[in-house]
Amino acid sequence: MVALLRGVNVGGRGKLAMSDLREICAGCGYDDVKTYIQSGNVVFSTSARSTAVVEKKLADAIAAATDVSPAVMVRTRAELEKAMAANPFLQRGEDPNHLHVTFTSGTAKAELTLKDLDRYLPEEVAAIGHQIYFYLPDGLGNSKLAADFARQKSTPGTSRNWRTVTKLLEMADDIA
Repeated sequence: MVALLRGVNVGGRGKLAMSDLREICAGCGYDDVKTYIQSGNVVFSTSARSTAVVEKKLADAIAAATDVSPAVMVRTRAELEKAMAANPFLQRGEDPNHLHVTFTSGTAKAELTLKDLDRYLPEEVAAIGHQIYFYLPDGLGNSKLAADFARQKSTPGTSRNWRTVTKLLEMADDIA
C-alpha cells in the first residue's frame, strides 16, 4: 500500500520525522515500511484489504504518537497504477515534469468546484475517479489554477508531482 500524508513538513509546520513515521507504520503491524522524501510518503505491505481501514488506523496512530494529525490518503499498488494510467495529460503526451495529481481521501469521488476553467489556460485540470490531475506548464509555484484550487472547500486531498508518484509506484513494486 501507499500512504500519502497531507501537510507534513510543509513550510515549517506539521513536522514529522520519516523515521517516526516508519516506526508508527511498523507499530500498526505493517511490513516492509519505506518512506520517500520528507513530505509524508510511505510504502508498506499489509494483509489489510480496505484502504479506508488503513487510512483510519494510520491517521489515528500518527495522532496518538505525535503532535500532528495529517489527513491520510491510501492507495493499493494496483489503485496507484490505475490512477497513473488515467492521467489525461500524460495520455496526450505532455511533459511529466509539468504534471501533478491530487489524491482524495477515502472513497470520495474527486470533484472540481472551480468555474470557468478556460481563464486558467494553458493550465488545465481534470477530475477522474478519486484523483484530480493538473497540467501546469509554468510549474506549481507559479500556478493561479493550483492556488485557487487549494483555496476551494472540497474533499480533503494531497498533491504530488509526477516524479514522486512514479517513484512511489516503483517502491510499491519493489515490495510486492
